Amino acid sequence: MAMHGLFLIGVAGLLQLIAAFFALRLIRITGTRTAWVLIAGALVLMALRRVVKLWRLASGDLADPADLFDDGASLAISVAMLAAVLWIPPLFLTIQQAAETLKQSKEKLEILVGERTAALNDANIRLSVELDERRRAEMKMAQYAEDLKRSNAELEQFAYVASHDLQEPLRMVASFTQLLAKRYQGRLDQDADEFIGFAVDGANRMQVLINDLLAFSRVGTRGKPFAPTDCEAVLNHALANLTTTIQETGALVTHAPLPRVMADEVQLGQLFQNLLANALKFRGQDPLRVHISAQRQGDEWIFSFQDNGIGIATEHQDRIFTIFQRLHRREEFPGTGLGLALCKKIVGRHGGRIWVESAVGRGSTFYFSIPRG
Repeated sequence: MAMHGLFLIGVAGLLQLIAAFFALRLIRITGTRTAWVLIAGALVLMALRRVVKLWRLASGDLADPADLFDDGASLAISVAMLAAVLWIPPLFLTIQQAAETLKQSKEKLEILVGERTAALNDANIRLSVELDERRRAEMKMAQYAEDLKRSNAELEQFAYVASHDLQEPLRMVASFTQLLAKRYQGRLDQDADEFIGFAVDGANRMQVLINDLLAFSRVGTRGKPFAPTDCEAVLNHALANLTTTIQETGALVTHAPLPRVMADEVQLGQLFQNLLANALKFRGQDPLRVHISAQRQGDEWIFSFQDNGIGIATEHQDRIFTIFQRLHRREEFPGTGLGLALCKKIVGRHGGRIWVESAVGRGSTFYFSIPRG
């Protein structure tokens, strides 16, 4: 019985000493905390108590059954406490490492958030400046657009009024100069006949110019609403108007099937007729051939007027659509320089664009687009 008690007391004391050691180590790891200090102190006292009891048992004092029970319970408690102090440090270290990692992550996140916030603030400042500049630019653009609209309206009104006001006196000048030419042709000297001829030609050219200018000014103000328009019927009407010129020049005009589009039929007829007249005027030495076709590309129709005329130099291909721009002398090719400008304005009113591909001596192909809708 004594040997059994001695064994229990010795093992319990040893376990308590080991548990006290690890409890003290736990204090070192976790820092001086009241709970761990009390636990370590309790384990040390329990171990000292077992040492005293072990000394008494070695001196001959026999432990009673209650002491043996107490030693067995103490052994079990010592095992549990040793397991606890062995399990807690790794757990605490893991928690501590996790906390440290979390702290570092938090610091990095705060740095990143700070940098991102600063970048967003800079971006917001730049965006605010850009928005202010864009707002001012839009206000200027709106003002320019309003000024341009007013200027265009005034210009169209001026052209319309000037054309009408000039028509009557010009008609009188033309009539009387023609009357002079009929009555006195050959009855005066050669200079007088030449002067009268100049006056008649100038009056006629002025009438043509005024009519062209009046037609140009009316594109935006006198246009009709868009409606479904048969382009083949429009082409046939233009060909009928140019029948005499086509027969005199021996030109051959062909065309592929043409579509129906939403357009101002009268203005589309002017467009077709001007492009055909342009091809008839600037023909070369070979018999003139003109081919008209249309292809659908996306949401628009692309029309083409292809001829084998004299062609246009590359550097002049943008100029020809500008009002009053002429590439040839009037003695070579008559005209006012408004035909292609009128074509551009008509196409622009229909929401399309017009351009030319050409080479000198190899003919020209005029293209223009009309939206399908």
